[in-house]
Amino acid sequence: MNYSYADLAGMIDHSLLHPTMTDEELEAGCRLAAKYQVASVCIKPYAVKQAVEWLRGSGVRVGCVIGFPHGSSATESKRYETGLACRDGAEEIDMVINIGKALSGDWGFVEEDVKAVCDEAHRHGAKVKVILENDHLGQGGAGLDGDAFKRRLCEICERAGADWVKTSTGYGFVKQADGSYNYKGATEHDLALMRAACSERVQVKAAGGVRDLDGLIRVRELGATRCGATATAAMMDEFRRREAEGLAGGSPGKIGSGGY
Repeated sequence: MNYSYADLAGMIDHSLLHPTMTDEELEAGCRLAAKYQVASVCIKPYAVKQAVEWLRGSGVRVGCVIGFPHGSSATESKRYETGLACRDGAEEIDMVINIGKALSGDWGFVEEDVKAVCDEAHRHGAKVKVILENDHLGQGGAGLDGDAFKRRLCEICERAGADWVKTSTGYGFVKQADGSYNYKGATEHDLALMRAACSERVQVKAAGGVRDLDGLIRVRELGATRCGATATAAMMDEFRRREAEGLAGGSPGKIGSGGY
């Protein structure tokens, strides 16, 4: 299936989350998002108000991360942070679940944590993407294998009011056998699993590992409607190159690894 520029650019949440990003880099990232007409920027809480000004009139929404990147803030802190972000102009919220509580099988805590953020965001007219951080969940927990665990979390997120379930933060580094730290981010397996685990009311967002146009197309083919990315310019410049050659929106490739 062939896709238009708007189809694919409209999937991208341009990620501006690296901890070292300066004000100048954040502004440049917002200008880039406006130039490429992506769905949104995903930015840190302190920069929401300024991002709204940078993007005013562009049609690009401002999204904000909550409890990022480890999800371990108290529920009330997440709720309060959400309210602040929305009052500053955020239209979308990307929150991280409490991973340790999930792995402990404290499902009630996890659901209430997600619900508190969803209720606060929805009160302001904003939508919520709930990050599972799948790299930490592959071995499962609470008596469930990895896939069953992820399905259970998807069901909880939907019940709590999530608008999207999301694979990863892009910063969920896991210690490897050789002592290094790395992560996979979005995988084809997890995207298909998450899409099947939710009703059509809940959308799916890929994050981490999607670094080129073919990967973006593959994400869409797997049913995801949003994709976190820093490689926005490379993806959409490649689309324009293919479009000029009559090849745009062609056959998808595989999702890579290594993150935003």
